[in-house]
Amino acid sequence: MHAFGVVFAEVAVDPDVGMIRVRRALGAYGAGRIINPRLAQSQCIGGMVGGIGMALMEQTVLDPRDGRPVNAHMADYLVPVNLDIPHLDAVFVDEEDPHVNQLGVKGLGEIALVGMAPAIANAVFHATGRRVRNLPIRIEDVL
Repeated sequence: MHAFGVVFAEVAVDPDVGMIRVRRALGAYGAGRIINPRLAQSQCIGGMVGGIGMALMEQTVLDPRDGRPVNAHMADYLVPVNLDIPHLDAVFVDEEDPHVNQLGVKGLGEIALVGMAPAIANAVFHATGRRVRNLPIRIEDVL
C-alpha cells in the first residue's frame, strides 16, 4: 500500500580539513504506477537535493535568550547550491498494486528526501569510521 525507496550515496571526505562532499547518489523508489516519469524523477531528484542540505548544511540556530531563530532569513541559512550537487539519479521499481487505488499509483511526497541524510551519514561512516548521529554533519564531527 505504501511507497518505498532506497538511497545509495558516495562521499569524499578530505582527511586534512574534514570537508565532506557528496560525489554521487542513486535513489530507487517503488511508487506504484508512474503516470509522468519526468515529473516523478524531477521530484525525487529535488528531494535528494533537500536531503543533501539536511545532511550537511541546514540548521536553525536559536537565540538562547528568547528562542528566536538567529538565521531566520535566506542570507544566513545554508542551502545546497549547484556546486554542492553531484550527479543524482532516480529510478523506479516496476510494480503493480491494484489494491491501493484504481490507477495503482502511490505518493512520492517525502520518500526521496528522508533516505538521503541517512545514506550520507552511512557513507561518512564508511569513509571515516566515525558514526555521526546528529544533523547536519559538521567538519568537527569527522575530525
